[in-house]
Amino acid sequence: MDDTFRRGPLLLLAGRANRPLAAEIGQILGENPESASIWNFADGEIFVRIDHNARGRDVFIIQPTVTPADSIMELLLLIDAAKRASAARVTAVVPYFGYGRQDRKDQPRVAIGAKLVANLMVAAGADRMIGMDFHQHQIQAFFDIPVDHLYAAPVLTGYFREKKLSDLVVVAPDVGSAKMARGFANRLNAMLAIIDKRRSGPNMAEVANVVGDVDGRTCLLIDDMVDTGGTLANAVVALKDRGATKVFAGATHALLSGPAVERLAAAPLEEFVVTNTIHVPEERRFEGLKILSVASLFATAIECVHENKSVSQLFELAAEAHSGA
Repeated sequence: MDDTFRRGPLLLLAGRANRPLAAEIGQILGENPESASIWNFADGEIFVRIDHNARGRDVFIIQPTVTPADSIMELLLLIDAAKRASAARVTAVVPYFGYGRQDRKDQPRVAIGAKLVANLMVAAGADRMIGMDFHQHQIQAFFDIPVDHLYAAPVLTGYFREKKLSDLVVVAPDVGSAKMARGFANRLNAMLAIIDKRRSGPNMAEVANVVGDVDGRTCLLIDDMVDTGGTLANAVVALKDRGATKVFAGATHALLSGPAVERLAAAPLEEFVVTNTIHVPEERRFEGLKILSVASLFATAIECVHENKSVSQLFELAAEAHSGA
């Protein structure tokens, strides 16, 4: 491709939130993502320095904004450092967009955290954002810069398709996930069921009913994220109580907070399949947990953006799994 269509040489940077994923992406692209020095002062303040010349370069910063909020601050500092180093363009590559659950004012006197974080990234100087499986699609509109929204669906459906599960029912853990589950069901040639969930508080939910026939069938629960695991564990038990022979589960973002590991390890799950958008340390892994890599999806997206090629093929094809098209 003619170099006049490029924005200078690619420079790949990574925060500390998911170094293993950044290393995988870098290996695919043939770039070393460890081009920045990041450390903390004694009081916790974060120091960031880009160790290579960034002037005129096309900078991509890989950093999921997981808790604690230091991950967000680290991303903002890396963006700011790149802009002050005269980078031609700065793209924030955010495999997991934290604060995405706070996407609307659904009760009095609450913040819209997703919009605030988007504003901070733009104010810091990000020119573009690449993310995966936002909690709600409208989050893309919170950014006043171009957003490439990728999906983990090709990776997850490909894995379950290879398992050749018979009498499969894809189950949405709540009404909000029904559209996503319908797309998975279409791609896997499966039936669809929906769990009617009642939420009594943050991270607290109980199963009220299961809409659909799961008796004598293999069930696949699909969601975008799993936090404390309570909803998923309750859903697995409810499906087994209603006659499901086997229950699998899949999710893009494995937050696995608090008692999640204990709950899911104790649940009658055949397998819990997640992606590596969030790094799961060894001590948080358990028997039955399967982690799939999305590094190739992000590497391809970065390459397309850098070379000014269309990224739409990546997320439009995957969107079929979410839209049921």
